[in-house]
Amino acid sequence: MPRTTKPSRRRERLLALLLLALVLFSPPLVMIADRPLGGGLSALPLYLLLAWALVIGLAAWLLEGGPREEDQG
Repeated sequence: MPRTTKPSRRRERLLALLLLALVLFSPPLVMIADRPLGGGLSALPLYLLLAWALVIGLAAWLLEGGPREEDQG
């Protein structure tokens, strides 16, 4: 199939996902999440798990979300 000259939005979305991941794992946000919960436990492991799951879920959704825009006529 001939390749179109229309730029792919997938690359832009993946770049936005990378920037989101950088913000989520930046030290100021991680330090905010590092607060004690009830019983002396920290919220940091829960924050890291949820942020990582969000990044992985969005990446899977973007990469497996159907046919590429470049391939559509």
